Amino acid sequence: MRVFIDAIGICGPGLDGWAQSAAILAGTAPYQPAPLRVPPPDLLPPAERRRAVPSVRLALQVGKEALETSGAEVESLPTVFTSSGGDGVTMHAILDTLAQPAREMSPTQFHNSVHNAPAGYWSIATGSHAPTTSIAAHDASFAAGLLEASSQLVASQAPVLFVAYDGAYPGPLHLVRPITASFAVALLLSPTPGASCLAGLSIGRVRGRPSNGALADAQLEQLRRGAPAARSLPLLAAVARGDTAEIDIEDTASHLLRIAVAPCETGA
Repeated sequence: MRVFIDAIGICGPGLDGWAQSAAILAGTAPYQPAPLRVPPPDLLPPAERRRAVPSVRLALQVGKEALETSGAEVESLPTVFTSSGGDGVTMHAILDTLAQPAREMSPTQFHNSVHNAPAGYWSIATGSHAPTTSIAAHDASFAAGLLEASSQLVASQAPVLFVAYDGAYPGPLHLVRPITASFAVALLLSPTPGASCLAGLSIGRVRGRPSNGALADAQLEQLRRGAPAARSLPLLAAVARGDTAEIDIEDTASHLLRIAVAPCETGA
């Protein structure tokens, strides 16, 4: 499958938006891990803004950034959201409640525990009635989401917004699911290269295990390994450098996504 990236949104520790992060990922600026900074989700009405949990705010932030730099018509833009496990903070709170004698669960907690909660908030925030898909595939969630978004794009020949996000889990869940950092990325994918095109991707699914993908910067590599959505970092680094490159990303136990990246002017 061939698709084009028209815009990128990114939010992670020390990675505050694509303009700043591109220089880091290209190797022209140093990476300095810092506490995650997620602005309030001003796209949402006040009531929903108060209810939005960290994973929702993270997903909305990167989606908003990608749209702001693209000029896409959000009301008719299909979306694909992917996360390895949704909002760990909410799941911790629910499990803690269920361990108490009263077991009085908050309706807001239950609402935010649903895996497609960010997609619902996105529809409210943007007024979109376009189709949306929510996916989870454990550590392969980024690959599964990219494959789904690209398949929809090829079938419809229309742009698709793809958002991958993960949040760090609190203890004791962290002991069995050690996601060490919160991270999100949004890719606005298009069937043809537009004026703002950043890169072209040729995506195939093949048997095997990833043979490349480790990042040279040890701290960025730690981030890549610590959050499933951050498996995207080698791909983002190739885009930031303007490279022609081949990137392998974990898909299943027996398959991977092999992605040929090329600058738009080369035709991908």
